[in-house]
Amino acid sequence: MSDALINGVAGAGGGIIAQLITYPLQTVNTRQQTDRDPSKSGSKDGTIKQMYQVVKHEGWERLYGGLGPSLIGTAASQGVYYYFYQIFRDRAESAALKRFKKGNGDGSVGMFQSLIVAAISGCVNVLLTNPIWVIVTRMQTHKTKRRPPTQALPFISDNANSPTPYGTSRAVRELYEEAGLTGFWKGVIPTLIMVSNPSIQFMLYETLLQRLKKKRALSGKGADGVTALEIFLLGAMAKLGATVVTYPLLVVKSRLQAKQSSGDDKRHHYKGTFDAITKMIRYEGISVFYKGMNTKIVQSVLAAAVLFMIKEELVKAAGLLLNGSKLKPP
Repeated sequence: MSDALINGVAGAGGGIIAQLITYPLQTVNTRQQTDRDPSKSGSKDGTIKQMYQVVKHEGWERLYGGLGPSLIGTAASQGVYYYFYQIFRDRAESAALKRFKKGNGDGSVGMFQSLIVAAISGCVNVLLTNPIWVIVTRMQTHKTKRRPPTQALPFISDNANSPTPYGTSRAVRELYEEAGLTGFWKGVIPTLIMVSNPSIQFMLYETLLQRLKKKRALSGKGADGVTALEIFLLGAMAKLGATVVTYPLLVVKSRLQAKQSSGDDKRHHYKGTFDAITKMIRYEGISVFYKGMNTKIVQSVLAAAVLFMIKEELVKAAGLLLNGSKLKPP
């Protein structure tokens, strides 16, 4: 089994676990981003209170709306990303080694090359998996009224008042009726630009990791002296820096992917990325681009830290099982 495939599978596994742990935060954050009320410039009530309100008025299951396709999307995204990242990384390392043999460079992949590798891998991932995330956004932002307890009893028939479950098939059907096949790639432009997020994240992560490994090697412990806790902290630091820089694009992407408002209010109908940015600034102000950022920082940093830690451990375990030695994570 190739290193690329092992890293892809490990990345998917780590991503799924991180998603399960942080999904309620992600649901609340997506709702914060797509909230059209200009008076709510951020998480005014606090993330925990907003989660409580969702559970109170819609039921706890709404915190996990879209979890099924989200897990599929996470596994696909992480698997695709890490698979192609390892392939492109191997090629970059091979090119660096050839330059070193010719007397150019030190034989290692620099920060700029790492950024390019991450960006290309991210673009491939976005183009292949964007339809999944449009559906997830639709399901996260769909709101339903919780029925009174008596109406929820299984032996009472109340078809007239029972809302149709908002599942994956319904979200897919509504999106297709609204925008056709192209609707499944809504928000792809800001998402492609947001490739800079994982690119910055991985550049920071690898830079910090390499420095830590060198420090371990100089201390006599060797590069394998890096612990799971240190990987967790490095992943968190890298994701924090990337999230702060790119968050406004994430808000625009969520607005484009969410279901468009019905009625004649054109303020909330977005024809594209530029139209969305223009209307958001005009009707809601600059602060709209930072709605829910506190929630996102907590969710994304925790998810990234868990992902990195679990992925690294899975790669090590796979190396020991298959080859009797530790594989090299990207």
